Amino acid sequence: MAQESPKNSAAEIPVTSNGQLEDSHEHSFNRDLKRSLPVGLGLSETKITSHGFDSTKEGVVEAGPFPGSSASPKSSVISPSSAAASRLAGQGCDLIIPTGSRAQQKSGPVVLADEVKNPAMEKLELVRKWSLNTYKCTRQIISEKLGRGSRTVDLELEAQIDILRENKKKYENILRLAQTLSTQLFQMVHTQRQLGDAFADLSLKSLELHEEFGYNADTQKLLAKNGETLLGAINFFIASVTTLVNKTIEDTLLTVKQYESARIEYDAYRTDLEELNLGPRDANTLPKIEQSQQLFQVHKEKYDKMRNDVSIKLKFLEENKVKVLHNQLVLFHNAIAAYFAGNQKQLEQTLKQFHIKLKTPGADAPSWLEEQ
Repeated sequence: MAQESPKNSAAEIPVTSNGQLEDSHEHSFNRDLKRSLPVGLGLSETKITSHGFDSTKEGVVEAGPFPGSSASPKSSVISPSSAAASRLAGQGCDLIIPTGSRAQQKSGPVVLADEVKNPAMEKLELVRKWSLNTYKCTRQIISEKLGRGSRTVDLELEAQIDILRENKKKYENILRLAQTLSTQLFQMVHTQRQLGDAFADLSLKSLELHEEFGYNADTQKLLAKNGETLLGAINFFIASVTTLVNKTIEDTLLTVKQYESARIEYDAYRTDLEELNLGPRDANTLPKIEQSQQLFQVHKEKYDKMRNDVSIKLKFLEENKVKVLHNQLVLFHNAIAAYFAGNQKQLEQTLKQFHIKLKTPGADAPSWLEEQ
């Protein structure tokens, strides 16, 4: 182009680092500026503003309205670079300024965008709510233990929970005794097996007592075999009852603990609402009462849900417990009775009835004489 536009001429105005124009170019700048300004706007009403940002040299020219002009006021901005446009927020230009960092040049009033949520503030709010809830629940627990606070009680459900906990202790005692019996029976079977091997060895070396040692060897081996069968039945009984106590009943008691926590929260917020309702009702307390009513309703729904869950689990647990214990008690009785009656066929039939497979290593292992 043979002739540059006024905007480009103004863009080449050098500005010193402290924001002042160089004197050698002042005359040419004023001449070009007159060409760029609209009619009715004189140079005397023009304000020249410069900003120094580190090593970047930029110039900004702002024009105010001419006092004697009847036309609507207009603003003319000459920006030598895109970086200068981003710093016009404080110069009175029409800008949209988001709360982030960028500024866009656009006609219209100044508009502030919605603030972005701060994760740190959200965490602080969660900690505040947790602390307040913990304080209310702790106060409720202390009040109940001191006999000052009231608590919600479901008599039927509480009785079922107490029975379940008592039965769990009794089942654990049965398990300990059954494990002791299993350990002692295992030691007896091991001793009988060794005794049978010793009798069999002596029957081979003592010709005059060959038959007597042989009878005792066969008897001890038969007792050891029947003992291993009984041991398999007892271990199956222990495994089934252990699953019932440590998994099924424990899972139900975990739900009971959650129910009790929900009950404490419900009573804590119920107490707060009752205290607010007993106080005065004015413009300051009405919002608090409404908020407390909402929180009370939330925890009431949670409490009702947990109470229903506990009732259902207790019902299913009772059905499962009766079925499991019925089979295991029949197994335990038949096995013990057949063993001490010496009824080997009945003992083996009992194990087949409950699909129990013996996995006792070394049951058919040869004696040390046969190994040699």
